[in-house]
Amino acid sequence: MIHSQPDTPICPPIDIFSDEPPLESYRHLKQLILLLTCLERLWQNRQDFFAGANMSVYYSIRQLKSEDVRGPDFFVVLNTERKERKSWVVWGEDGKYPNFILEVLSDSTAKNDRGLKKQLYQDVFRTPDYFWFDPYSLEFAGFTLNYRSYEQIVPNEQGWLWSDELQLYLGIVDEKLRFFTREGELVPTPEEAEAQERQRAEAERQRAEAERQRAEAERQR
Repeated sequence: MIHSQPDTPICPPIDIFSDEPPLESYRHLKQLILLLTCLERLWQNRQDFFAGANMSVYYSIRQLKSEDVRGPDFFVVLNTERKERKSWVVWGEDGKYPNFILEVLSDSTAKNDRGLKKQLYQDVFRTPDYFWFDPYSLEFAGFTLNYRSYEQIVPNEQGWLWSDELQLYLGIVDEKLRFFTREGELVPTPEEAEAQERQRAEAERQRAEAERQRAEAERQR
């Protein structure tokens, strides 16, 4: 008598390369790099988040056979391990979806970002904070999830929008979208932070030199 083998459950793959299309322009690329480097520097001592840019978020096996829905331009997942990933695969990440998503609008994607993707992030991802920004027209909007639907975030006096998930403001400076702290301080790029450190060191050197000269003048008197 031949005994049939029980069906072995087939586990879906979790090590999947991202399959995102090229960015629309150099300005789009610079914007994503700006957000990514600023946040990673600000949170350099944290190991409980992942930030991705132009990277696929796989949430359904059907996606592997379809290109109908692609990933966010920029997203942040909280309370997860900070490590390199080829893409974000929800079923390999304890079912976690992004806490924060930002789409950089372009002529070819804006309608989708305002419609289909917004609906997806609201109804399926349940992403608490969703923003979009157009680096040319400077259109800027943010939404926070209130029960089942997105509610538009009201800007503060500076025109910035608060992200409760990131605990940061987002606002436009020199036609670029930047992060600001709760206290209103601009989150610097690594280059800006290095320049600020040099300025602080030079100011400290000048203060020490002035103090030395004052002490020398006092001694001579």
